[in-house]
Amino acid sequence: MRPSWRHRGEYLAFRLAVCLIECLPVRISVRWADTLAWLIHDVLPRKWSRYAVSSENVRRALGPDATESEVEAVVRRMWVHLFRTVVELVQSPRKLHLHSYRTACRLTGIAPTVESLLSGRRVLLLAGHFGNWEVALAVFGIWGFPLGVVAREMDNPLLDAWFRRFRENVGHRLLPKKGGYEDMLEILRRGGNVALLCDQDAGSRGVFVDFFGVPASTFKSIALLALEYDALLVVGTSVRLPDDFTVARWARFEICGEDVIDPRTLTTNDPVREITQRYTAALERAIRRAPEQYFWVHRRWKSEPRKRVRPAAAAQRLAG
Repeated sequence: MRPSWRHRGEYLAFRLAVCLIECLPVRISVRWADTLAWLIHDVLPRKWSRYAVSSENVRRALGPDATESEVEAVVRRMWVHLFRTVVELVQSPRKLHLHSYRTACRLTGIAPTVESLLSGRRVLLLAGHFGNWEVALAVFGIWGFPLGVVAREMDNPLLDAWFRRFRENVGHRLLPKKGGYEDMLEILRRGGNVALLCDQDAGSRGVFVDFFGVPASTFKSIALLALEYDALLVVGTSVRLPDDFTVARWARFEICGEDVIDPRTLTTNDPVREITQRYTAALERAIRRAPEQYFWVHRRWKSEPRKRVRPAAAAQRLAG
């Protein structure tokens, strides 16, 4: 698609912001993110920030005992997290590389993940809209594990090209969410590995599994791919740690291997549901440790399961 003048203007503004962020000291960029979060959450009309959606989602996750002040605090810190993620995305090519990742990243339970990637079997690396998942992708690229990364194309082709270069600079191949399915299958046929987000609403045709105790529609395709290609499923997260600029000159992250799911070990009659429930539960456990780093603005529970009507009740309705 040929860029329009609007696209060029947006891209120019973005590149100017990138230059500014790259010039800022890390501590100042953190304050900048906090200021923008204050502006979005406390100043602008709440309908612009989808506060109703995010607060309802947080309330569901924290449970009925959560107070309004606790819900409010999580939503506000979520915005700080999101703006910091943008800042870190811009800074990471200069701050995160072979000689610095050991300082920036703490590895927890990562051995099973690495063993899976070295096993010779295909691997589906699963993440959610949680933490800074781009940091984990960059580290896997630094380690020499190229991935096919499924991501939504941006509406602005110039911005899309910038983010594509960002991900491909560490050895990954970007696969568009729309139109990239055959490319993903080709990678799997050749024995390659693919990274996907696993926490998006799948509509009425998805499989409903528990997410924070509430049925959430989830795509069946991940489980079906694992079963068809005998692929291991690895759930991973990258969570920002509390700042300590006396130790590190940049943000610090904990990269965790949450779970490894092997389809060969399943004994259930419904493997798709079991796989989907298991990786969803792994993601939920991680989110509970740092709820402010989840993307609560997303309508994760948008779709509701269809209510089953008992045969007797259905017959009574027809007769009445």
